[in-house]
Amino acid sequence: MGLRDRPSDACRSGMVEVNGVRVFAGRLGPEEQTALVEDLCAVVARAPMFAPVTRFGKRMSVAMTSAGKYGWYSDTRGYRYEPRHPSGVPWPPIPERLLALWHEVTGLERQPDSCLINLYRKGARMGLHQDRDEADFRWPVLSVSLGDDALFRVGTTARGGPTRSVWLRSGDVAVIGGPARLAYHGIDRIRFGSSRLLPFGGRLNITLRVVD
Repeated sequence: MGLRDRPSDACRSGMVEVNGVRVFAGRLGPEEQTALVEDLCAVVARAPMFAPVTRFGKRMSVAMTSAGKYGWYSDTRGYRYEPRHPSGVPWPPIPERLLALWHEVTGLERQPDSCLINLYRKGARMGLHQDRDEADFRWPVLSVSLGDDALFRVGTTARGGPTRSVWLRSGDVAVIGGPARLAYHGIDRIRFGSSRLLPFGGRLNITLRVVD
């Protein structure tokens, strides 16, 4: 039985690479997680969650919003970044805690342009995809997990390549960069009720990206 069939919990201590994606287990402690959730609730108050459709017209199972210069958006016209929330208001600034985490983990001085916030409720998933709507793939994508455990699957840069899976838990941070920057990845399922961090349940995934 391969790693695709038997998800690993090896990242429970330190850092592990999953097909080139670096996962830092427990990078954020309980107090940091709680403070970050408060920051994100302030973002959502200004830019409410919405459920976009794919370019094929299918409603996504996750709800989302964004912060920063740009927000990621999807409709039948395709996937892209937009400077405003669907309501027409500008996206709120990226929380300072997240900017500090970006600099600490990536070692980069360049600020991210976009902070995408995805909410996974019971039954939500995200199919294998590449993050390729950005202008320059030399910049990494930083991903933060908060709330319920998620089964994270990572493939190669080729569609249909071999995949590996690992459970991400609240406070874990992943870096999708370098040779793995265009690796296919997705969330197969959520272990609903595995965390008490979020008062409304489910999982928040935050990804910081350089867009321009």
